[in-house]
Amino acid sequence: IPTVKHGVGSIMLRGSARGPPTSAPPPVSTPQAYSHYTHGDTQNGPPPMNHPMTLDYQSAMNLSGPQSSYPQQYGAVPPMQQMTNQMSGMQISSGPPTSAGLGYGKPMRYGFYAVFSSSGAFGQPRGPQPGYGGPQYPMQQNYGAAPAPAPPPPAQKRLDPDSIPSPIQVIEDDRANKSSEPFTTGVRGQAPPLVTTTFQVKDQGNASPRFIRCTAYNMPCTADMAKQSQVPLAAVIKPLATLPPDECPPYMVDHGEGGPIRCNRCKAYMCPYMQFIEGGRRFQCGFCSCVTEVPPHYFQHLDHTGKRVDCYDRPELSLGSYEFVATVDYCKNNKLPQPPSFVFFIDVSYNAVKSGMVNIVCQELKTLLDYLPRENPEVDSAVRVGFVTYNKVLHFYNVKSSLAQPQMMVVSDVSDMFLPLLDGFLVNVNDSRMVIESLLDQIPEMFADTRETETVFGPVIQAGLEALKAADCAGKLFVFHSSLPIAEAPGKLKNREDKKLVGTDKEKALFQPQSGFYSNLSKECVAQGCCVDLFLFPNQYIDVATLAVVPVSTGGSVYKYTYFQAETDRERFLNDLRRDVQKPMGFDAVMRVRTSTGIRATDFFGSFFMSNTTDVELAGLDCDKTVTVEFRHDDKLSEETGALMQCAVLYTSCSGQRRLRVHNMAVNCCSQLADLYRNCETDTIISFFSKYAYRSILNTPTKTVRDTLVNQCAQILACYRKNCASPSSAGQLILPECMKLLPVYLNCVLKSDVLLPGADVSLDDRAYLRQLVSCMDVSESHVFFYPRLLPLVKLDGGSLPMAVRNSEERLSKGGVYILETGLHLFLWVGANAQQELLSNIFGTPTFSQIDPNMTNLPDLDNPFSKRLREIIDSFRSQRSRYMKLMVVKQEDKTELIFKHFLCEDKSASGGASYVDFLCHMHKEIRQLLS
Repeated sequence: IPTVKHGVGSIMLRGSARGPPTSAPPPVSTPQAYSHYTHGDTQNGPPPMNHPMTLDYQSAMNLSGPQSSYPQQYGAVPPMQQMTNQMSGMQISSGPPTSAGLGYGKPMRYGFYAVFSSSGAFGQPRGPQPGYGGPQYPMQQNYGAAPAPAPPPPAQKRLDPDSIPSPIQVIEDDRANKSSEPFTTGVRGQAPPLVTTTFQVKDQGNASPRFIRCTAYNMPCTADMAKQSQVPLAAVIKPLATLPPDECPPYMVDHGEGGPIRCNRCKAYMCPYMQFIEGGRRFQCGFCSCVTEVPPHYFQHLDHTGKRVDCYDRPELSLGSYEFVATVDYCKNNKLPQPPSFVFFIDVSYNAVKSGMVNIVCQELKTLLDYLPRENPEVDSAVRVGFVTYNKVLHFYNVKSSLAQPQMMVVSDVSDMFLPLLDGFLVNVNDSRMVIESLLDQIPEMFADTRETETVFGPVIQAGLEALKAADCAGKLFVFHSSLPIAEAPGKLKNREDKKLVGTDKEKALFQPQSGFYSNLSKECVAQGCCVDLFLFPNQYIDVATLAVVPVSTGGSVYKYTYFQAETDRERFLNDLRRDVQKPMGFDAVMRVRTSTGIRATDFFGSFFMSNTTDVELAGLDCDKTVTVEFRHDDKLSEETGALMQCAVLYTSCSGQRRLRVHNMAVNCCSQLADLYRNCETDTIISFFSKYAYRSILNTPTKTVRDTLVNQCAQILACYRKNCASPSSAGQLILPECMKLLPVYLNCVLKSDVLLPGADVSLDDRAYLRQLVSCMDVSESHVFFYPRLLPLVKLDGGSLPMAVRNSEERLSKGGVYILETGLHLFLWVGANAQQELLSNIFGTPTFSQIDPNMTNLPDLDNPFSKRLREIIDSFRSQRSRYMKLMVVKQEDKTELIFKHFLCEDKSASGGASYVDFLCHMHKEIRQLLS
């Protein structure tokens, strides 16, 4: 069995001394009982061992020999015997790297060493993995020509999945090392704990990783070095992130009528990187080095170290994140804003009524309106509300408090939308409660027998925009919509779904909007501060790519409930709606990222609008949204000063106050590549790559996008191999310690539905996921691409059972597992699960009696059931979308959906398994090095 040795910041895998395998048939692996899985068992990778034995390295794969006929890009397959020999074992050897060629005095131990060899010195060969159809060339299905038939080898020798880097092991190690102590942000260039680790943050001058995560905490000093390494330099910024209860939200700072103190030249806001000089009368900007006078009211003396004596009393001088009260100069048209308004648009066409959606929305709004966002829980919300129903015409409702009954006004000329009433449309909930409740009771009855199947969509957004303009406020439209808008009206769409285009060069057109109408409408919405949240209930193609343009451009959200059924989907929809209405958010926001000399922000990803190259405009910005920023060099950086960034967001709070939220971040700079590779964060790199790739498919064929990702990843690892690792045989695959999971995670992105869809994945699903991932934070994109799989073993105590790797061969027939993707929850039940376990969870001892259609577990009075339901609740509370539970019985038809998320295995759409992809990655790296 291969072993893992934990060195100082390094992992080295080594093979144990064993004779070569015989050609005996592979052993059949028996399902293990649950209690056997302890920390470090082969369930998740090699167990720690005190005295590993090293193997002499034997003949490596030789690319100059018989393989020279190999095509450059994924081409034909080499002879079978040769291929199996090459994959026969990742023999993991050769001790710690020497200091040769590193420019360091003492030996460095941060490499991850793995050796491919043709000796197969791993003892008994493994049997084929389920779903692994024999030893074909890795990734063959999706990358090139079909394999030539070949005689089967005497015994198949595969790379042992337990000997390659395990995500679970890395996650567990990080938890063990970093969850006990608080993470203090005062040290420049210090990488935070992983997103999978629970930890407390203490702000000591840099923004918390909950607000900003970087791909590299040690930036290359020069553009050439950045280009050579190909490591993306980016930050994933979540400006309004909610913090856990034990962390203090950003303090509010008021600099008086003159507004926040700023640098005269680059306009950066006062922060810990400003250097006070001349006894405190002036300050030098850390971003552009310009010297600015300190206003008299802000003057303070300096201590013997040159710091202001009030440094620790002022958040803006000692903390990474804080807020300023903005003055009237920071407001639109130089006047203070009104509190925002919410307008609810309910589709009352035949499909919407029949599915039960209209009834559910109206019933829920009666109670939900008591939970509109507010800053002070003691005070009523300042948000006003309005209501519209629509099919192919719009019905506006006057709900003025003085009325006995609501009044309906119909606008049937949808080609020229206008607001038929001003007074009584947007109202305060408490004043008009009786009229609103009466309206919400009447809507389902009024449209119960409708025969109208057609809907409009463009005029709906126009109506909301007009309402906010008339009230002179920002706000949010909640649109509940059921079908493709084919009725005659502005923004009318046609059905353009064409399965034949999938995988072709013309596929990219399907991700672009059908016309420019909605892009132009978005521009108007952003100018008014009108954010749109869209709840879709489609039974067929609805063109998410086009309908999502307005929500995406305005900083809104899209929710999708395909084939909505009231009894099974009600809970998910209502939880999403409640959270969406209540969550903290800002309106009419503008974000700008400033950087110190040497780098600048060049590219932005997320849900927003940009009318110039620097300002990210968001009609709405909520606590779940991220904006990802890529940086490039425009000059040299210095190791002494490091690199600084400041993200400033100007927004209107839900009570109508104009504010500035500021996040500051300082990272180190390095002139040695080894330092860059020692301080990267793989989860953030993958989050960036996925957003970059998902945007690229708008203009580039998906195959090209996938190839580009593979190539960039190979270049990152080849550069490390060439410049940072000690010289060793070409047969070795060497991965940097902090990037050893780059291949497994990148493979998950390559195989995702957006980039490599299975036959059952609709175009709407892909367009929906594409926009969803674009504004995910790092913890959400992590679990989305590499889901969390937990065996339900002993659930006593507060801790969770240790996760297992995402592969079918990790599942035991005698067990029950929970799988979380951030959007779905699955409970997989093995066919031989113990009766006691089934009774505790489902209340029935027999496998056949479990109802696969249940979406909630029964409320049973036993500790196991209680703890399992607590775990499910805690998983749901950590995510921005409600995850519906799906019970999957082994060998049931729903198991295909579940297996789709076992991302270390081969996928039905032709994506490679982790093992195969690692072999492929190794080949790509070797080609680059040769």
